[in-house]
Amino acid sequence: MTSLLILIAKMFFVHWVADFALQSDKMAREKSSNNWVLAFHCMVYSMCFIVFGQPMLVLWLMSSHFVIDYFTSRMTKKLWAEKRVHAFFVVIGFDQFLHALCILFWLQVTL
Repeated sequence: MTSLLILIAKMFFVHWVADFALQSDKMAREKSSNNWVLAFHCMVYSMCFIVFGQPMLVLWLMSSHFVIDYFTSRMTKKLWAEKRVHAFFVVIGFDQFLHALCILFWLQVTL
């Protein structure tokens, strides 16, 4: 693999750890209705990217993650309550697509 593909794979792995493994049940449940919980989730998420040594990356990911999750978490909460499981997972997938685009956008701008 080229060094760029290795970097992308590393960033996507950090994204997975930060957005899934390190997101507590409380964050997952409450970020859709409590902006402080959402902000804390976004802070934890973006701090994981410090390993790449670029503070502007952390700020970009924190702010973009907040905006994306603000909308998608509210949509998924509603869909889950309505037992619209397929639509729920469609939104989760779109959420992840948007986060991936933000990571790729950052790489395009900085490389």
